Amino acid sequence: MNIVVLAGGTSTERDISIMTSVKVCESLRRNGHNANIIDVFFGIEDKAAETFFNDNGNDLEKIAADMKKKDILVDDELADRKKSGKGFFGDNVLALCLKADIVFMGLHGSNGEDGKIQAVFELMGIKYTGTDYISSAISMSKELTKKVLVPDGIPMPKGVALKKGHKIEYVPYPCVVKPCCGGSSVGVSIVSNESEFKSALTEAFSYEDNILVEEYIKGREFSVGVLDGKALPVIEIEPLEGFYDYKNKYKAGATKETCPADLPKEISEKMQRWAEKACESAGVTTYARVDQLLTEDGSIYCLEINTLPGMTATSLLPQEAQAAGISYDELTEKIIEISLKRYE
Repeated sequence: MNIVVLAGGTSTERDISIMTSVKVCESLRRNGHNANIIDVFFGIEDKAAETFFNDNGNDLEKIAADMKKKDILVDDELADRKKSGKGFFGDNVLALCLKADIVFMGLHGSNGEDGKIQAVFELMGIKYTGTDYISSAISMSKELTKKVLVPDGIPMPKGVALKKGHKIEYVPYPCVVKPCCGGSSVGVSIVSNESEFKSALTEAFSYEDNILVEEYIKGREFSVGVLDGKALPVIEIEPLEGFYDYKNKYKAGATKETCPADLPKEISEKMQRWAEKACESAGVTTYARVDQLLTEDGSIYCLEINTLPGMTATSLLPQEAQAAGISYDELTEKIIEISLKRYE
């Protein structure tokens, strides 16, 4: 198949998207597909677009390096496009996506994982991997996720949404402050007093105008992948320092990960059921990852749903799939196959 691997974008997770996309594209090529990477925001020149699907021998690492060089240009380019009215998509992006048999969504964060691009693709008849635009939007917003999951009986930490410029009446110290639609723990702080809280607000509001203030729940961190509605083995995440933030997620050796997690069978199965139910409640299909906490008294809390989980060398979902006997190449192929079922 001719496959576009959509990478880059404008979110704070741009670099992670590039790493994911390189790994995915390498895998798809090993699986026999004509796959290539394109930066959704910057696009490619006309000449490169002409041979896009026939260029299976190109150097993906070089492409990734060239994409990363453009990181510093994103903010200025966004400002220029607002003035010019050019729009979000880079040169030749939509044209190549229309020609592809399917688009593999290698994007993370805003303008990628939040349903906006998925909605455009559905209007244009472009096939893509992952869940649809509505469930993407629900899952991207931590506020909306709570509003959907909690009434369905899924345990989540108590929290309140806060808009920029508004005040919060009560702060339950210790607490967690995070952007509503952020990913990879960017802008997340754990605070225990008013001074730390004010600093955390400044940090979180620097990323977006809507944030979430949640009760802090001390516990062990886990994640459960869901593939085609069925939970994968549970993985435990143990950062060597601090919590599972951006640095610990993507720096090799910064975190100890155990899969399958060392848990009683009944606890593992309960986490898997919560993960499956969370995806079902939010309408999430194809594949996802549900982050959870386990307290000392055995209580389980669901934290969030990741609808486009990372596929990098240190990412959790491929490790969980491996524990279930699914290799990385089999995983990318399954994601393609499951996604195409939506269009039958």
